[in-house]
Amino acid sequence: MHTASRNGLVLAAVCLSALMFGLEISSVPVILPTLERVLQADFKAMQWIMNAYTIACTTVLMATGTFADRFGRRLVFAITVAAFGLTSLMCGLAPDTSLLIAARFLQGMAGGAMFICSIAILSHQFQDGRERGRAFAIWGVIAGIGLGFGPVIGGGIVALSTWQWVFLIHAPLAVLCLILTFAGVTESRDPQAKKLDALGIVTLSAAVFGLAYYITQAPDFGGFLSPAALGIAAATIIGFIAFVLVERYHAHPMFDFSVFKIRDFSGAIVGCVGMNFSYWPFMIYLPIYFSVGLGYDSTRTGLAVLAYTVPFLVMPPIAQYLLARFNARIVIPLGLFTIGLGFILMWLGSASEAASGLTVLPGALIAGIGLGLTTTPATNMTTGSVPASRAGMASGIDTSARLIALAINIAVMGFVLVEGILHGLKKALPSAFDGVDLRAAAEKIAAGNATALQAPGQSALPIPSDIVHAALVEGFGWVMLYGGLGVWVLAALSYIIFGSGKTRPLPISQAHSHPL
Repeated sequence: MHTASRNGLVLAAVCLSALMFGLEISSVPVILPTLERVLQADFKAMQWIMNAYTIACTTVLMATGTFADRFGRRLVFAITVAAFGLTSLMCGLAPDTSLLIAARFLQGMAGGAMFICSIAILSHQFQDGRERGRAFAIWGVIAGIGLGFGPVIGGGIVALSTWQWVFLIHAPLAVLCLILTFAGVTESRDPQAKKLDALGIVTLSAAVFGLAYYITQAPDFGGFLSPAALGIAAATIIGFIAFVLVERYHAHPMFDFSVFKIRDFSGAIVGCVGMNFSYWPFMIYLPIYFSVGLGYDSTRTGLAVLAYTVPFLVMPPIAQYLLARFNARIVIPLGLFTIGLGFILMWLGSASEAASGLTVLPGALIAGIGLGLTTTPATNMTTGSVPASRAGMASGIDTSARLIALAINIAVMGFVLVEGILHGLKKALPSAFDGVDLRAAAEKIAAGNATALQAPGQSALPIPSDIVHAALVEGFGWVMLYGGLGVWVLAALSYIIFGSGKTRPLPISQAHSHPL
């Protein structure tokens, strides 16, 4: 087969896998209110439906690269694509939330592994620097389309069919991806592949899971200072300390902490964390605001979320121009600041008496522009600021930092949302109501169940809809304010870390974009 034709098949296979990976992140939030109703999922279950996927992705990132180098990149990629299709079937056929969460964890492992393998295949298949840059650019755009249009696709599927098809659709897509893979991808291995850092993977995964579990479950244990919650916190801290020690003394660590001494790298990593501190985790909850707070149906909700997701698709060329015209010290903090500005404008728009899509969507649009300004420069700087021999490790730290920040902040934003709603209910309802029952009501509202709620202790008396709506709006106001102020702090931190020196310019071939 002609090289160009083979490369075209390879690019099609890899881009299709990126599309599936992105869709399973962004299309699912739109159907969470449906899952809450159909599967009787509570708020914590809805958080774990999303977080199981992101945490599982984190667990396999480093291991997959090692396995692919050792056993063959095409073979491992094919296995992960097949696993993604199979686990997507499991998600679609899950009869309850417990099995859906378990299936989502398996799907996240398959998706994260598939994602890493696609990067390795592109890097090996396209040897020429300019062709590689073009291939990564196309890959980034397709992955971005999956993330950007996932909400409207998910909403459309629910409107035309059932929620199961948001997952089931990936089974035939996985079969097509496998056909393209075996038709085009050339097998490759690295005879010098390093040993697997299994202990580092286990300790990091346990620590991230422990932290997310502490944030989401502590209120059920009696508060963050209850003995059970403190035990989880202690185990989490021990896990993080163990991970740092393992990486310091491992012969081939997956995290080489010495790269953080490079200011360009550290400043860019703060940018990666900043995007996943606010922008991406909020996308999990934004559909609930549109559907319950503004009364949109699933289709209108998906279309509204497009204002939040689509702008970043058109911004990377502008961001790359700004990066070449100025430097990363300016562009990355500017992008983070713009995300924060969007959140503050959403907060102001949602708090107005005449709150509507017209008052909230401008802020969502600006937040998406800020993400687009940040994504490409942050990705390019993490890989371009370290020696070429360490670019793979730097990319691994980059991706891990994003997914860890995403998983933790899905939990934190959920906690902030519930606390905000709870505060609104306490203001509006008599103080005699039981606090535990009131928190349960707040969690139901946060999950999108704003109808037929009974006032705690008053089984025959529903909570007035205006109180429910006001509490929901207050909760989302807290989340928007948290996201805006938090990312502004990270913007300032990134600016300080970069320092006053000029960053090193990057070659064109490195100008590809990470979808998250």
